[in-house]
Amino acid sequence: MYSIEKTVSSKKVYDGKVVQLYCDDVELDNGYKTFREVVRHPGGVCVVALDEQENVYLVQQFRYPYKEVLTELPAGKLEYGEDPETCGRRELKEEAGAEAESFEYLGVLYPTVAYNTEKIHMYLARGLKFSQQHLDEGEFLDVKKMPLKEAFQMAMDNKLPDSKTQLAIIKAYLRIHGI
Repeated sequence: MYSIEKTVSSKKVYDGKVVQLYCDDVELDNGYKTFREVVRHPGGVCVVALDEQENVYLVQQFRYPYKEVLTELPAGKLEYGEDPETCGRRELKEEAGAEAESFEYLGVLYPTVAYNTEKIHMYLARGLKFSQQHLDEGEFLDVKKMPLKEAFQMAMDNKLPDSKTQLAIIKAYLRIHGI
């Protein structure tokens, strides 16, 4: 049986540009007192951008925590209170230089449930029109086009380690192919 944890006190110990770290004192149903460290994050969005030939557009960029270049979907951080679709459309334009006629919601992913409040909203974008990227200052990435079937197989073969990319590609593939 699970326990509902009551927050007794909460203290912000770090206030960064992207995240805040809180140390919370909590009380369990049985009266036991303990603590939780919680990273508060505004959340994000990722977009499976699909053209008429069923190609998906991915981005490749260096990810500092892993010290490697990762292949991911166009994605970005929400501002607190921002509409996820608005963020997704902005990030698709900035990173891939694309606008979409339709944005279909694929669901939400909680990537790190034990200590992080981040939620990532996933979208399938179709009816693409391309122009120029508008990368943020200090953002460097390359756009890579590949068949959705190939991206799906890469996700299944553990060749796309990013969780939002794996899940959104798998969901889009299954939705399109009615599986």
